[in-house]
Amino acid sequence: MSRLGRVTDTGVGRALRARGTGWLRGVREDLWTVRAAPLPPSTWLRWLPHGLLWLVAFALMITGMGDIQANGHLNVGLALLVAGGQAGAVVLGMWRPVPAWWLSLAAFVLGAAVLHGRLEWDLDTYTWPWTAAGIIAQMAVLLLLALRVPTRAAMAALVVTALLTYGMEGLWGARHYDTTGLVAVCLFTVVVILGSALRGRREARAELVEQTTLTAEERTRRTLLEERSRIARELHDVVAHHMSVISIQAQVAPHLVENPPDELRENLAGIRQNAVEALTELRRVLGVLRSEHPGPGQPFADAGDESTPHAPQPTLDRLDALVENTRAAGREVVTDINGERRQLPPGVELSAYRIVQEALSNALRHAPGASITVRLTYEPDGLEVEIVNGRPTAPPPPSTGAGHGLLGMRERVAMLGGTMTAHPWHWDGFKVTAFLPDTPPAGPPGTDHPTAPRGGTS
Repeated sequence: MSRLGRVTDTGVGRALRARGTGWLRGVREDLWTVRAAPLPPSTWLRWLPHGLLWLVAFALMITGMGDIQANGHLNVGLALLVAGGQAGAVVLGMWRPVPAWWLSLAAFVLGAAVLHGRLEWDLDTYTWPWTAAGIIAQMAVLLLLALRVPTRAAMAALVVTALLTYGMEGLWGARHYDTTGLVAVCLFTVVVILGSALRGRREARAELVEQTTLTAEERTRRTLLEERSRIARELHDVVAHHMSVISIQAQVAPHLVENPPDELRENLAGIRQNAVEALTELRRVLGVLRSEHPGPGQPFADAGDESTPHAPQPTLDRLDALVENTRAAGREVVTDINGERRQLPPGVELSAYRIVQEALSNALRHAPGASITVRLTYEPDGLEVEIVNGRPTAPPPPSTGAGHGLLGMRERVAMLGGTMTAHPWHWDGFKVTAFLPDTPPAGPPGTDHPTAPRGGTS
């Protein structure tokens, strides 16, 4: 064999030995421990499994002790010790399955050893090396063990039990007995396979629940990022326009005055420079807002790309057209405007329009046939937007949404430092109320966290 072949064989052998050593070390750690692993309560009746196991242990104690005394001809002390060990192993298995398995094996060895002498001179046959009570107790313990330890540990426990049974019956043996070794090992194998399968099913269900939760969280996060990106584009259109106008006016202003003083030129130049810098920083901030993971090479290319076409953003002046579109879909929509109507900041106008748009869209989807009321109230310090839909006249169609419309509303309200509520309204209706202040928030904004019920927005 060549040197390369020897090196390869040595490396493969070393890897296999390391894997085998690791497997044996894991099994030893699993089966040589006294750590607690409580039996979880039942879903329907919390302590039903525990109560049943206590009854099984009590029955094994009584029947096992009587059987060993009457048919095995042991004295009360030995019979109590063997039967008590088997019953105690079942009870202990509810909290510490590995020590319970060792206790059950110890009771088996003790019972088989003390009965062995009787079988040598007693002409009556008796079940050996496993008694009927011992088989039932070991089955219960192995089931509790397989439900809560890795499959490799459960299989190792089964192998140890089978080898110990073979050593007692096949190597030591006795003269007069009814063999139970083969039946016992077969029953133990079935129990271990069943317990491992149930444990795998429970772990698979837990993993599925975890993955479903992660998927829902990822979907919510993605929707939130998409809504922030849209808000960023709209904010860029609103603010960038005004900053550009300020820059142009500051540049043109000196030419409108004959012989303007140097101080005026410097001030106007400073205003123009500040406007340009503010516009640049705005694009940087919006780039961060619109990018989930900005790269180091060109982190703000999307926000700073002036070649990207942007449509004019809607304001409350287009509210009538929005309502007419909803009416054209066959819905009754009532518009109620209270207070003195005035021009609000562009961000407030845009957010109010988008909130009404989203609420109308959700009412169309989730409340078929329901009438809708859109109410705008101009307060001295802001605007209150209220959209109410009545009870649907037909069952809503199946929805694949997950309440993401409310996420977008909350983002807009929080951006302006306002408040929002969304909750059921009279007889399966739904009501969305948002207050948008017309001044920047003095502190961190807060929003309520509504829950979308049937027939409402989502």
